[in-house]
Amino acid sequence: MVQEGWHITKSVPATLLLGLITQAGAIVWTVSMMMADIESNREDLIELQARVQATERSTHQQAISMARIDENIKAIRDTIEHMARKNSE
Repeated sequence: MVQEGWHITKSVPATLLLGLITQAGAIVWTVSMMMADIESNREDLIELQARVQATERSTHQQAISMARIDENIKAIRDTIEHMARKNSE
């Protein structure tokens, strides 16, 4: 018994083969575009993460500055109240 290898008979239309090749090419193109978009999104996410970290650092520094300002205002208020009591005596 002799086994024949895979082959195409003449009964397969050329348009079917052309359609399959076109479809395979479209699939490869679509996947490559998806991979490029995924890479672009990854780069955008890395940049966005860096910006978020910078914003968090800035917000933290602002919170520290606000706390210092609050302490200074309290000290000024205490000093003014002390001066007002001293003048009223």
